[in-house]
Amino acid sequence: MEDNRIIKVYLDDEPRPFAEFAPPVKFVLDTTKIPDGQHILKIVARSSSNVEGIRTIQFEVRNGPEISVVGLKENEVVDTLVPITINAYGSETKDSFVIRGSETPKAIPAWVWALIIAFVGFALFYVIMYWNPELYKSFF
Repeated sequence: MEDNRIIKVYLDDEPRPFAEFAPPVKFVLDTTKIPDGQHILKIVARSSSNVEGIRTIQFEVRNGPEISVVGLKENEVVDTLVPITINAYGSETKDSFVIRGSETPKAIPAWVWALIIAFVGFALFYVIMYWNPELYKSFF
């Protein structure tokens, strides 16, 4: 019996596969040769009885720097003046770490401020209610 099993791998809507393998297979997808953005990996497998199965996997390539925008969200309605902070950082330098611009500054979340205020309020309540100099006399 002839083994005519084959796996063909297509990228996006290309008519020709970029790879053909006999199953099982392990391969490395080099995303440096693929432009940034949304892509579809289409895998067509043919069994020994010539029945084909198709599987598509959607993925996003981001080889360029990460772009972070603070102050404007997608499809947001804005008016007057809008302060926007834009940061771009990537991993193209393998031998050194650049501290400046490595993180996008963000405000402290409101729940953290509420937690701090509640803690300080409880501490003040405790000090006011239970401050009694007689409780803190020295044993000596």
